[in-house]
Amino acid sequence: MTNENQLLKKIISHCKEYGYIFPSSEIYDGLSATYDYGPYGVELKNNIKQYWWKSMVQLNENIVGLDSAIFMHSNTWKASGHVDAFNDPLIDNKDSKKRYRADILIDEFISKIEEKIEKDCTKASKRYGKTFDKEKFISTNKRILERYKKIKYIQDSINLFISTKKFDKIKTLIEELKIKCPVSGTCNWTDVRQFNLMFKTKVGATEQGASDLYLRPETAQGIFVNFLNVQKTTRMKIPFGIAQIGKAFRNEIIARQFIFRMREFEQMEMQFFVQPGSEMKWYEYWKNSRMNWHNSLNMGEKNYRFHEHENLAHYANAALDIEFKYPFGFKELEGIHSRTDFDLKAHQELSTKKIQYFDPTINESYVPYVIETSIGLDRMFLSVLCHSFTEEKLLHGESRVVLKIPPVLAPLKAAILPLTKKDGMPEKAREIMAQLQYNFNCVYEEKDSIGKRYRRQDAIGTPFCITIDHQTIEDNTVTIRERDSMLQNRISIEKLNSKIMKAVSINNYLC
Repeated sequence: MTNENQLLKKIISHCKEYGYIFPSSEIYDGLSATYDYGPYGVELKNNIKQYWWKSMVQLNENIVGLDSAIFMHSNTWKASGHVDAFNDPLIDNKDSKKRYRADILIDEFISKIEEKIEKDCTKASKRYGKTFDKEKFISTNKRILERYKKIKYIQDSINLFISTKKFDKIKTLIEELKIKCPVSGTCNWTDVRQFNLMFKTKVGATEQGASDLYLRPETAQGIFVNFLNVQKTTRMKIPFGIAQIGKAFRNEIIARQFIFRMREFEQMEMQFFVQPGSEMKWYEYWKNSRMNWHNSLNMGEKNYRFHEHENLAHYANAALDIEFKYPFGFKELEGIHSRTDFDLKAHQELSTKKIQYFDPTINESYVPYVIETSIGLDRMFLSVLCHSFTEEKLLHGESRVVLKIPPVLAPLKAAILPLTKKDGMPEKAREIMAQLQYNFNCVYEEKDSIGKRYRRQDAIGTPFCITIDHQTIEDNTVTIRERDSMLQNRISIEKLNSKIMKAVSINNYLC
């Protein structure tokens, strides 16, 4: 097992042990690719939502919010193209009987080539030391150039075959690359066929009178069909945006890598409506703005990169992904797309309702163009966990597991810990708890030794532990311990609020 796989397994185990994520319906042996967020998981998830909403909606005068229904008229998905075109290429291995997305198999093959390139660069860096120039090394190394050439050939081929629906060619490419089934280790593949990703259900009092309904595969269409409602009621002028956080559902052929790819997931999306012809300016603006937002959490600029799309979706004239370096490689975290006027025009045509904006600056009506930013909330959650999970060796042979979650996102901000259960310490600790809990999510613990309680809060990711002892009763001071450094300082109780606020306030990150 690779170190990367071991790390992911440790993170999954840690999530269950410390109340972050549980397998859904576990008492019935679970349900594939669905998970429940536990007490600390739901807090982290809500904090991520709040951080995104504050930066996207509340700090932008020209962006407003929406919460559209999961169920929408079935014509919504005809207009958007999902009924006819929302398909993935499916392939089975005849020996293992396992089913895969053909394009994902090829993506994983490319990732292995990229890993080899990175290993070559790491070796060269160690050999040449401070004089190592990575860009020059890549551009002059024959073996690396050949590997990049192979990656481009594979990407160009799969993009062409998917866009032209040449599924026989996809199978041929898989066989040419000698891609093996991860389970059976064989190349005994079936033909590739299409698989629609939407969940279909019925609405109606009787089966005979019921009509088709779909669980939405994305949240964006709820924004598009409400464009005029929002624009008129808020009196917004272009350019302006509509943001939404909500559930989406996709019947993935195979969902793996923990919560990275699930059948039920949550999106944080913003559709920004602009004047036609100005879309590329705004595309560049949001591309840079979103990367700055990710970097504001201080999780390492090297862990993010842009990935430009060469094969564009039918609705886009430009697209890229912000990728994060997960234990299983760089993968998509957020998508930024210039969607042109495809969606609004499609809904206008099928609904026969005029969906246009009258622009007083040019005295003209038009269908706006759209720049989309779409981030997977669950993927964001996973990126925070992957970055934060740390195993540390301490003095005297001890060790600890700590989640170094950015304090602004941490589920608990402080743990209130009376040293003993007597001498008035629990009562004093409860007073402090009452003072802090209106501003911060806190926990009170008095069971086990103080050392064990520190370790538990480290594993949960709590930035501060506040210990109440005999001296507290005498002079109203406490020991405050910082999670990452484990440093302990003595401060007065009246300074606790400002001390914690300074570390966890959203202002420290977004301003």
